[in-house]
Amino acid sequence: MLAQLPPVLRDLKLPLRLQLWDGKEIDLGPNPTVTMTVKDPSLVSLLNRPSLDTLGTAYVEGRLELAGPILEVIRVGDALSEALSGNEGQLPPERQAHDKATDAAAISYHYDLSNDFYALWLDREMVYSCAYYPTGTEDLDSAQQAKLHHLCRKLRLKAGEYLLDVGCGWGGLARFAAREYGARVFGITLSREQLALARERVKAEGLEGQVELELLDYRDLPQDGRFDKVVSVGMFEHVGHANLPVYCRRLFGAVREGGLVMNHGITARHPDGRPVGRGAGDFIDRYVFPHGELPHLSTMVTELSLTGLEVVDVESLRLHYARTLEFWSANLEANLAKAAKLVPEQALRIWRLYLAGCSHAFQKGWINLHQILATKPHADGSHELPWSRADIYPG
Repeated sequence: MLAQLPPVLRDLKLPLRLQLWDGKEIDLGPNPTVTMTVKDPSLVSLLNRPSLDTLGTAYVEGRLELAGPILEVIRVGDALSEALSGNEGQLPPERQAHDKATDAAAISYHYDLSNDFYALWLDREMVYSCAYYPTGTEDLDSAQQAKLHHLCRKLRLKAGEYLLDVGCGWGGLARFAAREYGARVFGITLSREQLALARERVKAEGLEGQVELELLDYRDLPQDGRFDKVVSVGMFEHVGHANLPVYCRRLFGAVREGGLVMNHGITARHPDGRPVGRGAGDFIDRYVFPHGELPHLSTMVTELSLTGLEVVDVESLRLHYARTLEFWSANLEANLAKAAKLVPEQALRIWRLYLAGCSHAFQKGWINLHQILATKPHADGSHELPWSRADIYPG
C-alpha cells in the first residue's frame, strides 16, 4: 500500500510519520513530531490532494488519528496540504439571508454545548473573544481584563451611562462595565445556556440593579435611541452578509445622537469574502459555526456608514487573537480528560482542531480581527469624542 502514496510525499521532508492500518510506517522527514495514522484505506487516494477540510473531517469521523502537539499537528497538516494541493483560489460562497430561526439554531449548536466545557479553557470571566496584550507578555486572564478595559475606554464609558451589549455571552463584559465603570447594561444573547450562567454571575456579584440580560434577537432591539453606548463583540460573524444592512440599522437606531458604537469581530482577508486556507473555512462552517460569514473590513465600514454612523477609529488585533487562541488551545489540551467527560468524543475532536487551527489561521493572516468604533453625530455634525486618543492609553 505504501506504493500507492504520492511520490512527492517522500520529498517533502516534513517531521511527519505516516502509519497505515496494517502497521506499516513511513517517515517523511527526520525526527517526526507528528504521527498520522490512516485507519481507512480509502483515504490513501485522498492524500494525493489533501485539503484541510478533508484531513479535518477524516479526523473528526475517526478515520484518521493524529498524534503530537496539537499546534504542531496543524502546522504540519497545513504544510502537507499546501505542498500537495497548492493554493488554488476559491469563489465567493453563495449567501442567503438568515432568518431568526436559523440564527437561533446556529447559536444554540455552538454555544449551548456545555458551560463547564467552555470554563475549562476560557479565562476566569469566560470572555469568549480576542484578548488584548498591551506588552505581549500578559497571561490570558490579564489580557482579557485588558481587553475589557480597552473596549470601555474606547467607548469613553462613564458612570450612569446606559450600555447595550449585543451578544453578551456569559456576561463578562456586562458585569465588568457595571462593576468597573459604573454603567447600566442591557445585554442580549440567543444562547439559553449562556444566559442562565450569566444571570447567575450577575446575581452572585450583586449587580441585578445595574445589569439586565435577556434572550433577544438583534432584529428586535428597541429603536428609540435609548442607549448612550453600544458594544457588539464576536457577534456580527453570525449575522451574514445579506443581513448586515439590517444589523447596522438596528445599532444606529438603538444609540442616541452623540453616542458611540463599537463593533469587534473577525473579518475576511479578501474584499469579496472568498475563503482562504484550502478548505479550513468549509470545515468550520460544517462543524463549528454553521451559517457563519466573515465580511471584509471595507464591507463593514460601508454598511455602518450607510446608516449614518461615522467610523472614527479602526484597530486590527489579528496577532492578539492568534495568541488568545493559542492560550485557549493549550488550556483545552491540558484538560482533555475532563473535557472528554463533558462533551461527546466527536465534539472534542472538532474543538481541538478548531482552536489550534484558528490560531494558525490568524498567525498566517488568513483572517483578521478588527475593532471598529463609530459615532452617531448630532444633527449639526458635531460629536462628543476627545480630540485625540490619549485618554485610551492612561499612563
